Amino acid sequence: MKISDIVYEHIDKVRVMERFDMVSMPKKATWYLQLLAWILALPETYMVKAKIIKKNVKGLKGPYILLCNHNSFLDFKVATRAVFPRKSTYIVAVDGFINREGLMRNVGCFMKRKFVSDIKLVKQIKHSLEINQTVCQIYPEARYSLVGTQSMLPSSLGKLIKLMKYPVVTLIGNGHHLRQPFWNLKKRKVKTKAYMTQIITQDEINTISIDEINQRINEAFVYDDYKYQLDNNIKIKEKFRAEGLEKPLYMCPHCLAEFKMKTKDNRIWCENCNETYEMDELGRLSNINGETKFSHIPDWFEWERLQVRKEIIDSKYHVELDVDIDMLPNSTGYYRIGSGKLIHNKDGYHLIGENLDIKKPVIANFGVHIEYDYFGKGDCISFSTNEDTYYIYPHNQEYSVTKFHFATEELYKLSEKK
Repeated sequence: MKISDIVYEHIDKVRVMERFDMVSMPKKATWYLQLLAWILALPETYMVKAKIIKKNVKGLKGPYILLCNHNSFLDFKVATRAVFPRKSTYIVAVDGFINREGLMRNVGCFMKRKFVSDIKLVKQIKHSLEINQTVCQIYPEARYSLVGTQSMLPSSLGKLIKLMKYPVVTLIGNGHHLRQPFWNLKKRKVKTKAYMTQIITQDEINTISIDEINQRINEAFVYDDYKYQLDNNIKIKEKFRAEGLEKPLYMCPHCLAEFKMKTKDNRIWCENCNETYEMDELGRLSNINGETKFSHIPDWFEWERLQVRKEIIDSKYHVELDVDIDMLPNSTGYYRIGSGKLIHNKDGYHLIGENLDIKKPVIANFGVHIEYDYFGKGDCISFSTNEDTYYIYPHNQEYSVTKFHFATEELYKLSEKK
């Protein structure tokens, strides 16, 4: 089936369908498929004039772990070029295997359910490095950046790397979000740059602590595409450059109304108070009516996070939404099992439907996967158990799923402190 299809099926039938094979070891890509991967990847990287700046990688031999930031599909193509002519294996979310599982496995991909602890993954990464002798590409943020800035990383990452005992290289792309922002997938004309840096050598891995590993990774994963745009005088002249920005910027900084923001062409405005901002060719915002609360998109975004955090601290955060529920049992695609209710509060997530009752406590998710207008079916959030992945579409599409993004992370942070 097409990913955009809505296929209704009873939950009992979906539950007995064959499940994704989550335990198979990753394959080393055959020569002809690796050649195809290079052929598909290289042209677009040259089209955007992607510049890859390498630091501390001279003489790096043998397999290593490559940690990449995640802004758009261009990330994968730049990473393929960055490690050329070496082969890679890739951790890919289960939805990346829909209708092409055989091909994905044969080019070296192995699957993961997002934000679910999985001990099998350790064996698969180890197999990639020790048996396949390939670069193992990992996107530790586990979701596309919403406004071209870094996302929260799992604290378990340092422990995993310490266990593997291989060098660690980061690849941080700049301009990938600007070229194709998550909130509007139309491509812009943007030159890109990526920094490839070895942050942990083979000699260091045996002596460095887990805390130091996490510190180095977190320091490497600091980026801001809108700052990069301004610093490099990158002009985006497309008229539609602000369309879709109401998805991440859902709260008005003037009247504090939620879910009343609208966009068209290069403008974003609040339907409640009519305050209107223009986005210029350098990505800056300015209020055409008066006071500019935020000129920098990530500043507006992080201000929203603080409002959600305050709601949580004040014990006011509680969401109940009627939703449609899709299940993804295998690579044949999504099956809609009907409607239900999604509850999110200080206790975590609670998804209720016919013959369905799933609770995910706060500490179980440091982040949540969200999608904007996912293949024309609407905005949604997604979470997984060890057996299944669910895509959850609010009936009220005015409610911004971005708020779940903030609330999940802030609840987790507060829970960790306790």
